[in-house]
Order: sequence, then structure tokens, then C-alpha cells
Amino acid sequence: MIDFVPPHGGGTLLSLLAAESQRAELKNKARGLMVVPMSSREKSDLLLLSMGAYTPLEGFMGEADWQGVCQDMKLENGLFWPVPVTLSVTSNLADSIQIGQEIVLVDAEEDNLPMAVMTVTEKYQPNSTTECTAVFGTTDDAHPGVQKVMAQGPVNLAGKVTVFDEGDFPEMFADLYVRPEESRQMFQDLGWSRVTAFQTRNPMHRSHEHLVKIAIDVTDGVFIHQVLGKLKPGDIPADVRVNAIDAMIRNYFSEGTAIQAGYPIEMRYAGPREALFHALIRQNYGCSHLIVGRDHAGVGDYYGPFDAQEIFDTLWEGALITQPLKIDITFYCNKCDGMATAKTCPHGPEERINISGTCQREMLANKEEISPKFSRPEVVSVLREYYESLEIS
Repeated sequence: MIDFVPPHGGGTLLSLLAAESQRAELKNKARGLMVVPMSSREKSDLLLLSMGAYTPLEGFMGEADWQGVCQDMKLENGLFWPVPVTLSVTSNLADSIQIGQEIVLVDAEEDNLPMAVMTVTEKYQPNSTTECTAVFGTTDDAHPGVQKVMAQGPVNLAGKVTVFDEGDFPEMFADLYVRPEESRQMFQDLGWSRVTAFQTRNPMHRSHEHLVKIAIDVTDGVFIHQVLGKLKPGDIPADVRVNAIDAMIRNYFSEGTAIQAGYPIEMRYAGPREALFHALIRQNYGCSHLIVGRDHAGVGDYYGPFDAQEIFDTLWEGALITQPLKIDITFYCNKCDGMATAKTCPHGPEERINISGTCQREMLANKEEISPKFSRPEVVSVLREYYESLEIS
């Protein structure tokens, strides 16, 4: 039996999904409960609670946990936690709910699909400005994460949840929808104990490939972990990303060194704090390391290129077991005739081909030629097919 990093908090994985034998009864019970709609982000959080990715949380946070997370990145019990996991409602709805009352949480974007029963233990009014300043480092409403927090209802509900329906996610993404207990078994079967996670919401270009291969050299294998939650406009759908990454792995990776999966997270674009959050989640998945490259989980110019790496150095001992694999900016160097980083390449910017997902999407949309120095031809072929289908539709 291989020893993996333990789940966060040192205990066992805590899945909040009801046993299959109990789900019909809970669904029937939910028909008589007060309905509380969830935003897409809250639904994403519920799914991650359901699968155990947010171990050891038992539901949505109360005020003491919310405040501790914002101020000190600690739950009330002192356990490290970098990002609030909360459920918000309107004042009118909050007034109609009593402490101790059971409610049903529904997916507001999917015809109010009932998903979970929650016992309300607390109602409180968070300070949205405080939360945005702490988590995002800004209150600028142009920041997509700030926008969502500021648009939330003024009252948070706290309480334990029991999930009885995960919606279309498990079926829609089939083998990609991997739970932490399943990823740990996958690593066990492969004989991996030191596992690096690579977070992505884009098809992998040459810079991504370089990052992942560095990780393969220093650990047993890489868990390419895709974002399955709501994306930004213009992002490439998960099924297309899967095919593109499969093409890269099949043609350019040694067998048994990389596997891909997905999880239903919705990006908050919280930069440094979200990098910590991603590491915590990967600890629950059984990963010992997380690749943290340039501007991890950032957006716009809100964070410095290496802020997400440096924040790990501010943590106290024992806060987090999963560690960052910090890698410098990667690019193709014409002079070196290959992929390199700012640490390994002595040549100036005039020799560098800077590679980004945004640039790749623009080139595909404009039907530009994409050099194999930028992206593998097999990957480009998959992506071109997708962009051509958009024109037909």
C-alpha cells in the first residue's frame, strides 16, 4: 500500500453525497422544504463538498469561519483555509428561514433542480468589501471574482449539507469526473506516491507541456486536472480540451507518466489565494505537489507574475502538506532551439516566442498559422476542427 499525502485536516475524506439507497427518500423529503436557489459558483462549491474535495468542511461556512478565512486564512478551529465557501440569499428569503430549519438547495440555472438538503445553523451578514479586499486584493468591480461577490445576496446561510443529486456533471463528463477517492486509487494502481497536479482551463500548448514534463522528471507522474465549472466567454469547452490533451499525451508523453481528469470547480480568479486553494484541494485528491507557474489563477493585471508562488512562503508550518512546484516563465527560444525558462535561457526577449492560451485562441479564431514551436500540430488539428464547427453552426 502506497502512502499518499493525507486529506486536509489529517483525517479521512469527507464526502457529503448521500448513499445511493438514501437519495430517493431525500429527494422526496425535499419537495416539502423551502427552496433556496444557488448561483453557479455555489453549485460548484456544493459539488466539491459532495465529492470530498473540500474535506473536512461539512457544509457552507458560518460567520466565525468566514471571518477567520478572510483575516487569517484559518477556520475557527485554526485549520488552514484560504477562500470562503459560502451560500448567500436575499434579505427577504433569509427572514423567512428559521435557525434549525431544513431547506432544499436548487440549481437556479437548471430549472431549479433540487440537489441537497441543508440544516440552517446560522444567518449572518458578511462585509463584501472586506471579503474582496482579503481574497482578491481589490474591490475593483472589473475583477470577475469581485463582481460575483458584490452581486451576492446580503445574508449568508450556514449549515451542514447532504447532497442527493449532482445534476448532469457525472454523466456529462463521464470518465473525466473523478472524485478524490478515485484519483487516489488511480495513483495506487500506477504505483505513484509523489504526484504533481497541473491545473488547466485551456488546451495544452508547448509551455504547458514543458511545465508538465519538468514535473514528471521530479515526481512519479502528473495529474492533469481540468476545470469543468463555468468558464469565461471564449474559453474552449472541456470535451475539446480533453481531445486536444489526449492528442498531446498520446504523441509526446511516455506511457504511464500523465493522466487527465476534471473537477467541477468554478474559477474565482483570486490569484495567490486561489493558488493556495488549488493546492489544498489537490491534497485531498492525493497530490503531493501543484505546478504553480506564472500568474496562477490570475486575471488582468491584478497580481504580479509570481505572487501566487510567493504566498506559499508566508504559510505557517503544517498549514498545507501539498507543496508548490514553482516554475519560472516558459517560452520557446529560437537561439536555444527549444523550450526554456527564464532561469535556464540566457538569451534576450528578441529570441523568445512567448506562448499563451489567449494568444492561441486569437490565432485560431483568426485562422492564422500556428508554429509547432508554439503548439503541437496534433493539438492544433483538434482545435481547428472545433473552431470550424463554430463557423458552420
